[in-house]
Amino acid sequence: MDRATFACSTAFFRDFGNSSPRALPGGHVDFIDKADSFTYSDFFRDYLIPNHPCIFSAKFTEDWGSRKNWVTWDGKPNFEHLLQKFGEAVVPVANCDVKEYNSNPKEQLPFKEYVEYWREYIRNGYHSSRGCLYLKDWHLSRAFPEQDVYTTPVYFSSDWLNEYWDAVAVDDFRFVYMGPKGSWTPFHADVFRSYSWSANICGRKKWLLYPAGQEEFLKDRHGNLPFDVTAPDLRDKRIYPRYSQSKPPLEIVQEAGEIVFIPSGWHHQVYNLEDTISINHNWVNGCNVAVMWCFLQDELAAVQREISQWKDPIDDWHLQCQLIMKSCTGIDYKEFYNFLKVIVENRISVLEKGLDEESSSQNNSKAAISTLGMLHAVFDLKRTVKVLSSLSANEDFRKLDLTSLSPSPEALLQHLESAIDTALL
Repeated sequence: MDRATFACSTAFFRDFGNSSPRALPGGHVDFIDKADSFTYSDFFRDYLIPNHPCIFSAKFTEDWGSRKNWVTWDGKPNFEHLLQKFGEAVVPVANCDVKEYNSNPKEQLPFKEYVEYWREYIRNGYHSSRGCLYLKDWHLSRAFPEQDVYTTPVYFSSDWLNEYWDAVAVDDFRFVYMGPKGSWTPFHADVFRSYSWSANICGRKKWLLYPAGQEEFLKDRHGNLPFDVTAPDLRDKRIYPRYSQSKPPLEIVQEAGEIVFIPSGWHHQVYNLEDTISINHNWVNGCNVAVMWCFLQDELAAVQREISQWKDPIDDWHLQCQLIMKSCTGIDYKEFYNFLKVIVENRISVLEKGLDEESSSQNNSKAAISTLGMLHAVFDLKRTVKVLSSLSANEDFRKLDLTSLSPSPEALLQHLESAIDTALL
């Protein structure tokens, strides 16, 4: 991360502290014990900006409804309560015993059928002819907004992904995971190279974490990442020629109630050591939006290489590349522009009009800006102007039909820079 751009104003830099972030000792991940002595400023300075992982103690989640109601007295999933609340829901379920490309195949199941399977799986000594099924990526908060499940900790409240997708009302990046002992997630980095946080409602997880860049040593001779980073094949130099150059992963055992913060671009593999339920968010903000933009450029370049032989026969080749990229990643350059526009306009609105209590209570993004303060909004805009300037000058972006974008990139940049100048007067 370019730490110099952090100092968007002298006042803002003083507000968040002028000390250097702690170095991350080999094999060690910081454990944050007490909520009352750990501020957002501490998290921003020591973990978001330097892109370091950390663990929050169970004290940070003890008041959540899910911690109180989804768990039995002995720390197991409270199946009866969950069936009462969500029995009729349909949920996405992955088979951990089957590899499909570089992930596990998914199916949609009624939640009550999945719970029935889970109970039988436990009774049979954690075996089933159906395989090890893992409920993953369930948008429970979107489907049941009235339920008292959890509250997002303030440290993760600057969340542009969910701010944008809430605004366009088509998706979100808030998930519930539920699975038996032995269920797992193959080696991956999170969507758009976002940050993620994961809170265990009950159960324990083991995480294998590789800092950003280490994944390059784990690729096979064709440039593909492994499905399972613990597989013996990785030691075969004929298949994985650079594996010996990789460092051992950071290993975390996450207990019930604890929250793990996964930095942007860190690849990881995760195992449920017990029957486990977790809440997971992916999020992007001003600290890592440049990483997201670099990821999108890399993805487009990969698509262009794959279909380069069709460049001359196809008149709208550049548009086709965008379509393929969106089908693979979930976003293209024009939507990325709209994503930045929503973030920018929300903050400019706050800077120009201020925050009133009623509007902030009705708008999650304005509530977050209110909580973090006006100078944080300025920081967001300073980071966005760099990425938006790069996008606007990007050759592949300029080849697209931009007439549908309103305002135009030039006008939005002008408004953005003017708002920053005015705010810093």
